[in-house]
Amino acid sequence: MTLTPILSEYRDLVAGGRRVPLRRRIPADLETPVSAFLKLRPQGAVFLLESVERGIQVGRFSFIGIGQQVVVSLTDQVVAVERDGAVVNEAVDPTDPFSALRRVLAEGAEIETDDLPGPFAGAVGYLGYDMVRYFESVPSPTRDELGLPDYRFLFPRAMAVIDHVKSEIELLVLPGEGSPEQAWTEARDEIESLLGALARPLPPTEASTAAGEAASPAANMTKEHFESGVAKAKEHILAGDAFQIVLSQRLSGRTAASPFAVYRALRILNPSPYLFFVDFGDFQTLGSSPEVLVKLAGREVTLSPIAGTRPRGETPAADAELEQELLANEKELAEHVMLVDLGRNDLSRVCETGSVVPESLLQIEKYSHVMHIVSRLQGRLRPGLDMFDLLRAVFPAGTVSGAPKIRAMEIINEIENDRRGPYAGAVGYFGRQGDMDMCIAIRTLIMKGDRWFAQAGAGIVADSDPEMEYRETLDKIMALTRAIDIAEGRRS
Repeated sequence: MTLTPILSEYRDLVAGGRRVPLRRRIPADLETPVSAFLKLRPQGAVFLLESVERGIQVGRFSFIGIGQQVVVSLTDQVVAVERDGAVVNEAVDPTDPFSALRRVLAEGAEIETDDLPGPFAGAVGYLGYDMVRYFESVPSPTRDELGLPDYRFLFPRAMAVIDHVKSEIELLVLPGEGSPEQAWTEARDEIESLLGALARPLPPTEASTAAGEAASPAANMTKEHFESGVAKAKEHILAGDAFQIVLSQRLSGRTAASPFAVYRALRILNPSPYLFFVDFGDFQTLGSSPEVLVKLAGREVTLSPIAGTRPRGETPAADAELEQELLANEKELAEHVMLVDLGRNDLSRVCETGSVVPESLLQIEKYSHVMHIVSRLQGRLRPGLDMFDLLRAVFPAGTVSGAPKIRAMEIINEIENDRRGPYAGAVGYFGRQGDMDMCIAIRTLIMKGDRWFAQAGAGIVADSDPEMEYRETLDKIMALTRAIDIAEGRRS
């Protein structure tokens, strides 16, 4: 398939000041997102975004970001904007911690993006849970084991979009500076280089050198501390301070496996609507989140609370029985309805009056290993507000903080020892045209060098059992560490 636009067309298109990407489609019936990412890794592939809907149906598109035009980070009130290796630091705007991101996104306002995928020429990355201190008067714990930015987003210079319906890969490169002839030629050469990489055989993957039993992971709090925290949370709930408080703990360890090998195992173990691998250079974020935080397409807003979980049954009859038991559980239903109400209230802060409505309520969605109760809320963003205003209104999700949200987070900070970092924050993208798609950063691993970090929480309510809540957090984390074991060759 031919390269578009050709040089003469490109000259005409950019004469009016527009920026137009070069594009080329190729057949990809023998390619997978993983194989394409591995082939493009030497070309600078830095992220892979995938989706498996309801745990069984592959989403239509997968996105591979290549190179980094700009990287924007926020760390303890200081914003760093990196371009071509040069870093400019500036104090964060106390009224708008996203001002630098807005500015870089605005630089691309002239890019022709009518039919381009959302992540292309946009920003892909994460916001840590502790970003909330920029939005509300909620201090964070002082201890910061991870030492990561509050947020980090990168702008790719090129992208490979895999269309699973058409079995095609579309390569997109945004021409750089210079004359139209020079910019077009350099972009064409990059597309040719990417085509060459995809045509080559897969590079050999490094086998892990791990042997024997894995070392026991370290926890950021003792079992006694966590269970004492559950008791304190219950005291607050019984005193009327909150209805639910989500307490979490973090485990960490070392691995000889590469981060992408761990991601490959995780995507097989736990196919989810939001599968992501993002390499920031000094650390990687990878996960399989089932839950959207918030999505904005045009002016239409979507928010989908998930609360209430059961394992899948071994037979269709057992599956149906578990589904009916879950929908009949008054405690699970009450917690879910509470979070739906919280989501409705969050959206009402920024959506047009009367536009926030439930698209669906209390529906069962089944995934490979579990089933959840899911509801979907829709709304229409008010004129004059944008995706950053929407994100501030809903962040963080009530499913990882509690309700009422502010008081629950204050109590969390009294009990938990460390900043949460990316856990319970968001992973996703901001688009150039104002679209946004963010998932909640759960079922997520952080990898730094040979170290891994995994965190999980449990929703504490008035009748919670401390031992069971502690066990729930461990079970969730162990689901992640199984991927590490597989990547290390300890299990299949």
